[in-house]
Amino acid sequence: MRKTLINVILILIGFIIYFLQSNFFNWFTIAGIKPNLFVIYILFIGLFGNRIMWIIYASIFGIFLDLLFEQTIGTNLLGLILVGIIAKFSDKNFSKDSRITIMFMVLISTVVFEIVSYFVSYVLYSINIEILSFVRILLIEVFYNILITIIIYTLIQRFGFYIENEYKGNKILTRYF
Repeated sequence: MRKTLINVILILIGFIIYFLQSNFFNWFTIAGIKPNLFVIYILFIGLFGNRIMWIIYASIFGIFLDLLFEQTIGTNLLGLILVGIIAKFSDKNFSKDSRITIMFMVLISTVVFEIVSYFVSYVLYSINIEILSFVRILLIEVFYNILITIIIYTLIQRFGFYIENEYKGNKILTRYF
């Protein structure tokens, strides 16, 4: 029952994030650039959930975003799956208790997601990408994602540890030994 409730809440959070990203942050852009909340969201699920959770959520929301925003299916899907892989690697090797560590994970995930998005756009559409413009967009989006992570860090941590306790159990000592 608790796992079902957690999944319903996660799906509702995903739709709230979609509406925030598509409506609310259109008014609050920095130099015309919006944050990518789905990178933070999939990173959060990958850090605190089990392996199957992040694969399912990254796939569902990646395809959902591709159908709504992209001309081809696979750009957001591939990017979000790579973010989930980064989250699983970080879960095993880094602590989730440190705010600095989480900010670094958001930085790396945002950079990987944007590089994959631009690379796929370059390959599929043969778009000329200007490096300086790409770096400017990337830096602003990384700053924006880190700022949002700082603001909602305590909520992420509390709900994340609840999810982790429910799905993984209390295996903290066995994870390190």
